[in-house]
Amino acid sequence: MSLLTSLIQASTRFQQTLENRPATSGAEEQKAKGAGGAEAVRPASPGDDRFTPSGDSLSDAGRLKSQKLPLSDYKQTVGQDLAFIRETLRHKLAEYNLNPATAVSVNKDDSGKIEVGGKLAEETRTRIENDLNLNKNFTDAFSRLSVNEPTLHFMDNALKLNQAYGVNNSLLDTLISENQQFNGLQDLVNRYDTLRRSAPTSPFEAAGNRDAYAFNLNTRA
Repeated sequence: MSLLTSLIQASTRFQQTLENRPATSGAEEQKAKGAGGAEAVRPASPGDDRFTPSGDSLSDAGRLKSQKLPLSDYKQTVGQDLAFIRETLRHKLAEYNLNPATAVSVNKDDSGKIEVGGKLAEETRTRIENDLNLNKNFTDAFSRLSVNEPTLHFMDNALKLNQAYGVNNSLLDTLISENQQFNGLQDLVNRYDTLRRSAPTSPFEAAGNRDAYAFNLNTRA
């Protein structure tokens, strides 16, 4: 082998050595950075001072509160008034010889008096309205129903969405007390009404406007 050939081969090996060294160094540097990054993103333990409850933890707390609501008891209470209102109206239809399938609705006017709607003769409508307004049991049951049923409907829907899709309703959480002794139906109705009056244009529109509440017999609400 000539001296020139030897020098060329030596030069080539030296150049290859120089080119390989930065690549190896870069790989090691990346490995070091990766180790440092893993250390930086290591999650804090619950005992760490940096630990804070996540949104999911807060949602779980609200879900636990709502699961303790005796919804079946509320439905039974509202159902009693619904049954009484329904039967009273059916008796009125029979009393005035009207078809039992006649569609009628009941609501209150601006003065708080019972109004009856439907395809009825005006004289018959007036007489039924007078009868119902003189029936204290009916007017009391209707008054309770007009505030209880919208609140129950809102809670029932919110809980169904929670169970089906995990959607937590902040308004429902606000209504529920931590103390179960203060979660009676009337307690929840009063809080609902207070919140509705203080923020009439908020999510309450979706829950129903109880000022326009009407009971419908033989027709869809």
